[in-house]
Amino acid sequence: MAAAVFLAGSIPFVPRIAAQAPPPRATVPKTSQAPARPKLVVLLVIDQMRGDYVDKFLPQWTGGLKRLVEEGAWFRDAAFPYAATETCVGHATISTGAFPATHGMVANAWWDRKDQKMVTCTADPDPSVKNIGYAGATPKGADTAWRMEIPSFAEELKFQTSGATRIVSFSLKARAAITMAGHKADAVTWFDSGAWVTSSPYGTQPFIEEQAKSHPAKADFGKTWAPSLPASAYWYGEKTIGAVPPEGWDLTFPHPLRGKTGVGEPDSAFYEQWASSPYADTALTDLAEKAVDALKLGSSSGTDFLAVSYSSVDLAGHEFGPRSREIQDILIRLDKDLGNLFAHLDEKVGRGNYVVALSADHGVVPIPEDMQSTGADAGLLHLPEVQERIEKALESFNYAKPAVARISGSDIYFVPGVYEKLQHDPAATQVVLDAALSQPGVAAVYRAEELRERPATQSPTLRAFANSYFPGRSGDLFILPRPYWLLDGTPLGKPRSYGTGHGVPYNYDQHVPVLLMGFGIQPGQYFQPITPADIAPTFAALCGITLASRDGHPLAEALMHPSQKTVARKPVPTANP
Repeated sequence: MAAAVFLAGSIPFVPRIAAQAPPPRATVPKTSQAPARPKLVVLLVIDQMRGDYVDKFLPQWTGGLKRLVEEGAWFRDAAFPYAATETCVGHATISTGAFPATHGMVANAWWDRKDQKMVTCTADPDPSVKNIGYAGATPKGADTAWRMEIPSFAEELKFQTSGATRIVSFSLKARAAITMAGHKADAVTWFDSGAWVTSSPYGTQPFIEEQAKSHPAKADFGKTWAPSLPASAYWYGEKTIGAVPPEGWDLTFPHPLRGKTGVGEPDSAFYEQWASSPYADTALTDLAEKAVDALKLGSSSGTDFLAVSYSSVDLAGHEFGPRSREIQDILIRLDKDLGNLFAHLDEKVGRGNYVVALSADHGVVPIPEDMQSTGADAGLLHLPEVQERIEKALESFNYAKPAVARISGSDIYFVPGVYEKLQHDPAATQVVLDAALSQPGVAAVYRAEELRERPATQSPTLRAFANSYFPGRSGDLFILPRPYWLLDGTPLGKPRSYGTGHGVPYNYDQHVPVLLMGFGIQPGQYFQPITPADIAPTFAALCGITLASRDGHPLAEALMHPSQKTVARKPVPTANP
């Protein structure tokens, strides 16, 4: 019976009705067979995948990347709203739904003011923590997520579902695998010096030990990474200007996986080649499929979590740049690997019972020499020269020498006590700023006090640096390069060991794809601005849990009731320019 409606303070009038037989009970519609929550959450991150790669290369894809676009929700204006566009930062942002100013992972590595040395984002100083190698490997170091200040989505899922969730994460990089999983997980695995590695807090898994022994990376020794398509199908020339290939390779495609000498046993050069090739992506996909089978992911009473970060696009991108045949080809091969992964999930978990999100941790700037060939204003911003200029500018002000402890990426760290003194010395501060601004390629310099507490500002670059700022870990000053100028920390007189990089608040570094597919996702193309920090809150909404802290928001426009049927659609054609 509908409730009576009446004004406050009045007595509702209930009409007297004659006694009569109750009406026949209405037929209750049957609920959908779909589960109330996804059985499996899958997070895929393609390291260094620019957002425009989807537009450029979609017509050549036939597998998993194409399926994500056709059957999923494609957010075409997704970008990180912060400056520190690096691997550790991006993966932590995607996994937590928070920005570095909240989760604390401000870079791949930063200057530790207390110990006066660089520390990596996953380095754990606890002497009881040790890295563990599979198949008899004895890796060095100790890596965990202890520096990540808040839990990941996967952790929250496990906390809030009575521990029924299994958390599994793979990558070539420790900083990717660990930050996607969080502080506690069932299997966290990365690749180091020819071996698959984990850390003692995460434990080992028999199926990974078996895979490491039966399908080691060295089994690909002697293979060749050859082009998948005719030469006419590639956008760019065979040799990218300014590219710096790994040892044992030249600029000519195809690339043999034969190490430095091409004979004998696999060496360190071979493993660098292997990691830069599509063979490494295939190995990660195989591990993910083995995890689904061995742990029966998606078949328990809870919702399981599987994450894979594909690192080879990043390695090849640093070496050959985004305007290369290597990047185009490695994505064609990854598209096929993802097609195989989704087919495996369809069979083992059930189509529609799992949800997938694919994104990237950052983009990349084209190689400066390559950009210069197009007539663009591009170049190298030499950070050691910036340090020299600052030291020279302070010579007449009686400051300790050296005054600068380290320049890492955009961050300038001063020796203890120096920046505190500068804050009360306007004249010396101004000469420092002027010295930095006089370096070719520098567009602006920001001070730490301008960024604290994330002040409201109309400046997108100032806001980006503020979203990256974490007290105690971030620098004292911050350099903004000119567009298409690469921050270069190569010591003076040494050759550059890479072609290009990333890590600044320009759209080529910030703009990445966000694609969602499967359980609860409404297919379509969406053009509103979002951030990859929205992925974890969207997962949380689908799984019915609450995140402890977040900067992102659920992508409500792409969510639908589980009873709605997902219909594949044709993508909007994209023409090559």
